[in-house]
Amino acid sequence: MPSYDSYETPLGSRYASREMLRLFSARERATTWRILWLWLAEAEKELGLSQISDKAIEAIRANVVVSDQAFKAIAEEERIRRHDVVAHIKALEADAPDAAGIIHVGVTSCFVTDNAGLIFLRDALQMILPKLAKVIHNLKQFALKYKDLPTLGFTHYQAAQPITVGRRAAQWIQDLVMDLEDIEYVQANLKFRGAQGTTGTQASFMEIFQGDTSKINRLNEILCEKAGFPATYDISTQTYSRKVDLRIANALASFGATAIHIATDIRHLAHDKVLDEPHEATQTGSSAMSYKMNPMRSERICSLGRKLKYITADFADTYADQWLERTLDDSGIRRIDLPEMFLLADALLIGLDNVTDGLIVFPAMIKAQLNEELPFMATENIMMKLVSHGVSRQEAHERIRILSRETIHVVRVEGGKNDLADRMKRDEFFKPIWHEIDSLLDAKLFVGRSAEIVERYAGPGGAVEGKLGKYDEYLLSATTAQLSL
Repeated sequence: MPSYDSYETPLGSRYASREMLRLFSARERATTWRILWLWLAEAEKELGLSQISDKAIEAIRANVVVSDQAFKAIAEEERIRRHDVVAHIKALEADAPDAAGIIHVGVTSCFVTDNAGLIFLRDALQMILPKLAKVIHNLKQFALKYKDLPTLGFTHYQAAQPITVGRRAAQWIQDLVMDLEDIEYVQANLKFRGAQGTTGTQASFMEIFQGDTSKINRLNEILCEKAGFPATYDISTQTYSRKVDLRIANALASFGATAIHIATDIRHLAHDKVLDEPHEATQTGSSAMSYKMNPMRSERICSLGRKLKYITADFADTYADQWLERTLDDSGIRRIDLPEMFLLADALLIGLDNVTDGLIVFPAMIKAQLNEELPFMATENIMMKLVSHGVSRQEAHERIRILSRETIHVVRVEGGKNDLADRMKRDEFFKPIWHEIDSLLDAKLFVGRSAEIVERYAGPGGAVEGKLGKYDEYLLSATTAQLSL
């Protein structure tokens, strides 16, 4: 059936990268199962299982990549047997008859399903981390570039004390660094299931190796070496604990929330026309309103991030609802959620890289926005300056209050500009400081240590540089991610 005639997830057709889609493809999964059976046979032969011949191992090795014809055989076998792993074993035996009878010795289905799953989790995390580092790197450069540019701050989404454009970006960086740390942690602590038997007791291997526990230990060491894991989990049941999936989901969901937060900030700033995401020359904002320049990239990030942010509920339920040593109600939902979790994270990072590497700042609009609020923010400094000239503090406060109310009326009722400074310059009460009023409205007086904070955090030798050090090689060659659609 042509793809246009059947459902296809938009994560695959629109949003995620080719490499992430390939990792979670049916061929990659099935081929990894065959590789695991090859590793198992090699390890068991090395440890003395005489019935496993070199010819059998070579037969598996020659057929590790699952062909289209084999997939057809697998589908037919599974229709008959209603068991996916048995169907794959039958298909491998058909492809490699010299290995028939020695495939899957001593193990249960989770030897291939769970160990392959852990390989995919590890490899997907390895794809995610450098992409996240790239987004942090983009924002690091942006923050340093604009560390000195004052901009209006907002609390309660109301005008507040100014910060700088770079200082705001540093807030985003810090949250992303927390995500980087969390994802690095779950990746560093990921282990292998190995060969543990049907309920995690290794009883079948006690039989195979005639009670020689050192050989069972060595079997798992060999498997870990082949798969590239530091060790197996100390305790497994029929599966590795589904707590592992939940820990990873928690880290990625937290990143999803960060992505929404950053993209939402950008959307607000785009509304105020002080900052915008990149737009292509031929990009169309609306089919009706031809002038529109909507922040569609940031909106997409918010949309996909919402799905990732809440995915932990599925993983928490799957973990909590596993009975005793294992129930199969984890299977169907994990087939959906594990790939989708990483495809979502991957899509978010493509979007974030594209946006953060092309952020556009509008200094004139920033200045205009500041000018509408700075006269109010400067009133305390103006009052103190009057006091230094011998004016009563209470009288200064009252006079400023009256002029401020008049100005607010002009702005809110008449739709005029903030003319508080001009009112002061015309009012005899402020005559002692007329010549100083303009200098008291310099936005740089209100941004505190913003530039210094950015430089210390994101500049040379700062915390961000330390976090990105291990990704330097990737960052040197990385280009800006492009949206496929």
